[in-house]
Amino acid sequence: MEVEFHAAGQIIFSKGVGPVEALRVIRSGSVEVINDDQVLDLMEVGEMFGHASMLSGLPTGFEARAAEDTLTYRIPAQIASQVLAGPETLRYVTRLILEDRYHIRSGPSRESIRDQLRKPVRDVIRNAPVICTPDTTIREAASQMTMIGASALIVDLGNSVGIVTDGDLRSRALASGLSGDAPVSVVMSAPAFTVTDDRPGSEVLLDMLDRGITHFPVISASGRIIGIVEDHDLIAVESTTSFHLRHAISNARTVDELVATSSKLRPTVVSLHRGGMTALDVMSVFSIVADALTRRSLDFAIAQVGVPPTRFTWLALGSQARREAMPSSDLDSAIAWFGQDEDDEPPIREYFKEVTTIATDALMRCGFRPDEHRVNASDPLFVRSLSSWQREAHSFLDDPTQKKALVLVSVLVDSRPVWGVESEPLIADTFRSARAYPRLLRLLAQFALSHKPPVGFIRGLAIDVSGEGRSRLDLKSAAVVPITDLARWAGMAAGVACASTTARLSAANDGGTLSASDALTLRDAFELTCQLRLDHQVAQIEHGLEPGDVITLDELSPLNRTYLKEAFRAVVSVQRRVANDIFWNV
Repeated sequence: MEVEFHAAGQIIFSKGVGPVEALRVIRSGSVEVINDDQVLDLMEVGEMFGHASMLSGLPTGFEARAAEDTLTYRIPAQIASQVLAGPETLRYVTRLILEDRYHIRSGPSRESIRDQLRKPVRDVIRNAPVICTPDTTIREAASQMTMIGASALIVDLGNSVGIVTDGDLRSRALASGLSGDAPVSVVMSAPAFTVTDDRPGSEVLLDMLDRGITHFPVISASGRIIGIVEDHDLIAVESTTSFHLRHAISNARTVDELVATSSKLRPTVVSLHRGGMTALDVMSVFSIVADALTRRSLDFAIAQVGVPPTRFTWLALGSQARREAMPSSDLDSAIAWFGQDEDDEPPIREYFKEVTTIATDALMRCGFRPDEHRVNASDPLFVRSLSSWQREAHSFLDDPTQKKALVLVSVLVDSRPVWGVESEPLIADTFRSARAYPRLLRLLAQFALSHKPPVGFIRGLAIDVSGEGRSRLDLKSAAVVPITDLARWAGMAAGVACASTTARLSAANDGGTLSASDALTLRDAFELTCQLRLDHQVAQIEHGLEPGDVITLDELSPLNRTYLKEAFRAVVSVQRRVANDIFWNV
């Protein structure tokens, strides 16, 4: 055996070469399995590769590339074959090869993926949970996991649970030289993030991606441990790319590496779209990856400028804050700093100006543009102390007639921390009390109702005729903005601040701000227009074009034109009912 070093990005072997003359086991780092420029899997410490080609004598069926600086053990074929000839290892290797063939050649259908993501997580758990106590030895825990083929077990801590995965056993036990007699509590993650058994698979999948976790204990409403749900229980191979992308972003060591990694984001969107993910879920994944890119860009900026003079948080605004960003979206942002007097503002502002310039430049290189209306941390208006932000927010509650008050309220209520201090009450929370300020809500409703979908164009659709004589429609301004504005008002009236559009509509229904039928109408219209936007932008990406929201009407099928026309009419009907309720039934 020999130890090999592979620099990040280095191809270890290409597809179609060989057969390879050795198998490799990853000692440190990770290796991407790539087929037709698509990442199929990310192998980590302890996993082996190259054995299928070595044993079959056939060329390799995929490309192996180092995802980061990686060390591998290279074991020559004549040695490896002797080990792999045993019955246990033969069964193991055969199963791996069959799984690889299934994933690469067939894969699940779009409908089966949709069905899997719609199910509550209790319906996709494959095995009964393996549960142990904190004093169970590592050896006993590993034995229990091996006995039923589990990749994780749950540690019962009484009022909470911990979790131990096979990765924990490799990295925290074996790699650290721990004795097998050590208690499992020294390698567990606790308290573990849990999910209830009625959560849809799509929501749990997004939580996994956001938190960078691949195993969640599942708990019933009564608190009973039901099992463990894994990312592979929920997603197709195509969807795992987003996990690997987030992993690569967090491990990027330079801005150049970050930029190279970000180039995979749009292909990932295409892959998720092909894999059957809904537009709402794709937007959530895209926003989560945008969060990761933002955080890493800020890490590099702070490393260059120096330690911050005070604690601060970077706030995502707009569609990124609502987790509704798409490839066409720009990134709105703001900064709030903590614990400093106004006398200290000049040096603090100068520091954040430098950080913002560097971070924004990195994000632009990653394909994200700042808001064209300067709603971002590059503008001094959006960089201030938390106390200043909160005073501003309270002033809007008290006097919403101030200049640009309604626009700024709409911006600030869509604010979500993505870097820095995230546990303290921030700006958006101030607006949870908006229902106690009826004048603000009336003006916000009026502001929302001023954005109406087009209903009077050819065959019922409003259009803008381009210089080429082609009928065009901006889906974002014509369809998305009227719904998001109305949902923002309705959510605030129900006591909800920053949230997704669909969550706001649900809260508005529960709080009586909107009727059940109107909330459902707006949700259906929102899902339809988001899906049409995504379809359009994926087609643009596949043709090498910059994604945007303006479509030509001949892109839409007759059926989709009818759906869109009816969606516009339905939204206008809801707006009329809201206007009647607010302005006539006072």
